[in-house]
Amino acid sequence: MADYDLIVLGSGPGGYVAAIRAAQLGLNVAIVERENLGGICLNWGCIPTKALLRSAEIYHYMQHAGDFGLTAANISADIDAVVKRSRGVAKQLNQGVTHLMKKNKITVHLGDGKLLAANRLSVTKDGKTEELTGKNIILATGARARDLPFAPADGKRIWTYRHAMVPSEIPKKLLVIGSGAIGIEFASFYNDMGAEVTVVEMLDRIVPVEDADVSAFLEKSLTKQGMTIMTGAGVESLKATATGVSASIKGKDGTVVASAFTHCIVAIGIVPNTEDIGLEVLGVEMDRGFLKTDTHCRTNVAGLWAIGDITAPPWLAHKASHEGVIAAETIAGGQPHAMDPLNIPGCTYCHPQVASVGMTEAKAKEAGYDVKVGNFPFLGNGKAIALGEAEGFIKTVFDAKTGELLGAHMVGAEVTELIQGYTIGKTAELVEADFMHTVFPHPTLSEMMHESVLGAYGKMLHM
Repeated sequence: MADYDLIVLGSGPGGYVAAIRAAQLGLNVAIVERENLGGICLNWGCIPTKALLRSAEIYHYMQHAGDFGLTAANISADIDAVVKRSRGVAKQLNQGVTHLMKKNKITVHLGDGKLLAANRLSVTKDGKTEELTGKNIILATGARARDLPFAPADGKRIWTYRHAMVPSEIPKKLLVIGSGAIGIEFASFYNDMGAEVTVVEMLDRIVPVEDADVSAFLEKSLTKQGMTIMTGAGVESLKATATGVSASIKGKDGTVVASAFTHCIVAIGIVPNTEDIGLEVLGVEMDRGFLKTDTHCRTNVAGLWAIGDITAPPWLAHKASHEGVIAAETIAGGQPHAMDPLNIPGCTYCHPQVASVGMTEAKAKEAGYDVKVGNFPFLGNGKAIALGEAEGFIKTVFDAKTGELLGAHMVGAEVTELIQGYTIGKTAELVEADFMHTVFPHPTLSEMMHESVLGAYGKMLHM
């Protein structure tokens, strides 16, 4: 029986980062993984989808070469080659994690892990079982796509994100159910690749966790690109046929319409991977299937910790990684800062991109703040115009009394890279004057961040 200071169950961006940080702090660490090192994010999520979206972005630009004074003839997309590139990117990063495990002297146990006690688990692979003991165990088993109860994914006509990443063909007519980050990213990818896309969202606006102004702008943009967006709508029935999918969709006005599609992507949320890992025996406290933890990732069972998608939202890879560091440093005797959910940025890599951090304007007002709001359009930025990307805006929300940045919301080119500036500002507790006195380089898209802050206080220069 192998004995460790720490065992990490799951090697996604939460688990493998926790293992590395713990090893850096001198702990003897093991990691248990049932499938691929790097978890869903590296192998079937964040990274390979970005590779797909990059191909779609370039294809989009090739089709609009004339806008840049260029000519591109006989343009076509080879979906097999696009998928092959995406899988190659995932493989490269999987190998990178394997190298990091060796570099940090972390023992990797491949197989299905199951808790036997708070400090003991079994690992089963190919019918053989071994037991490991650890002074502490971190659970980082992640989550999977939620199926429609009346129409589970079959991988042929009804897809989850995993099926949508390795298509054998581009759908002619695609139904996307759910308009969160995953649904909208795939809708954007397939729309750019030539599919006729319909998005159905149960709530009254798409990307519903974002600021209402961002949702409205994105819906208008995607509609302009040719998508059909149905909000306040629901899929009453869904059935796969030999040639496609038949769906009954109830619209905002209550009318139910039968429609035919070639494929459907279901993106209605996630289910935490908490089954069959021994939680029941230990009496771990849960909330609607997710593990309850304190501010430093402890569960109610001594020595048992939990991070990432099996805990409270937001369910984001970078949140899991940071939790992994917090847990590892606490286990090693440190006193890291607790995670503040309002300082965790969110990014959606559709076209145009969406990024945000902190409270929306509506949430800030609900919380009782008197707010000052700045809003600067891409159309007023020289770099955006030069790039041919003059679509979008940057919105900032401040506390009128203290100057605290309460939230920042962006839609447009490369905003997923820009958001970190505001995230640093929020984490460092900067106020409006700090942003105003910062010199932003010209010509860059980042100048819009400055202008948005200035705008909140009536000092906007370029609009």
